Parts: sequence; C-alpha cells; structure tokens
Amino acid sequence: MKVVSKIHDGRGISNVSRAGFTLIELLLVLVILGTLAAIVVPKFTGRTQQARITAAQTQIANLSTAIDAFEVDNGFYPRSLDELVTQPSDAPNWRGPYMKTGIPLDPWGRPYVYVCPGQRNPSSYDLYSVGPDGRENTDDDIGNWTRQ
Repeated sequence: MKVVSKIHDGRGISNVSRAGFTLIELLLVLVILGTLAAIVVPKFTGRTQQARITAAQTQIANLSTAIDAFEVDNGFYPRSLDELVTQPSDAPNWRGPYMKTGIPLDPWGRPYVYVCPGQRNPSSYDLYSVGPDGRENTDDDIGNWTRQ
C-alpha cells in the first residue's frame, strides 16, 4: 500500500511518497498466518505419528520373519532378539545373522519387547513396541497379535 506523508524539511512542506505496510495490514497478515498454522500443523503431526506406527508394524514383520527363520533352522525360538545376530552355543544349525543390520529400536527409540512363549501367542512368541506412550499393556502397543 502506498502512503503519502507531508514532511517539513525546513524549506517548506513537501509530499513524500513511501512504500510500506500499515500496522493493521501487518497484524492482519499475522492473524492469517496463525490461522493457517493452526489448521496445517496438527495434520502433519498426525501424519508423523501414523508414519511411526506404520514403521513399527513393518519392523515387527521383519523381526518376525527373522525369528521364524531362526526357529526353522534350529527347532526352537530364540531366547532373546540378540540370538538373531549372535549365534547361541546350543544352535549348531544357526545360519545367521538373521538381521543383517542388527536389532533395530522402535520408531520412538526404545527396544522391542520379545517374550517367548508369548502371553497373547502362547504357542509361539509376542513381539511388540510399547508404542507412542512408552508404557506396556496400553491400547497403543503395536505387536504381532491380532487386535480384538
């Protein structure tokens, strides 16, 4: 917006044209930006959380495949996830490492929980992430079981 000001420079009054925004215009722009941020930011935050959940599900599927391969080779499930990368002394048919890049942490930076035999899968094992809240046995746990 163009603002015209009258300035007294000692020789008389002259009209000077200045380009700029008024305070009202600047405040209006800030309100609009704030409103847009309030709408857009939660959408991206939700997508980030969903992406982490999907990543955890994928990692659990990959770890489950490695655990099952260990069981096929050795006739028993590993006692810990570490046995997927380090051969136990009582597993002569071990053909690992079953996880080439090591045992990953979940997307929230915590180790996966492995229980054998499992409580939810008593004939095999439970493998899960404690999820976003970091606590076990809550609704956001992500595991190798079917939700009921």
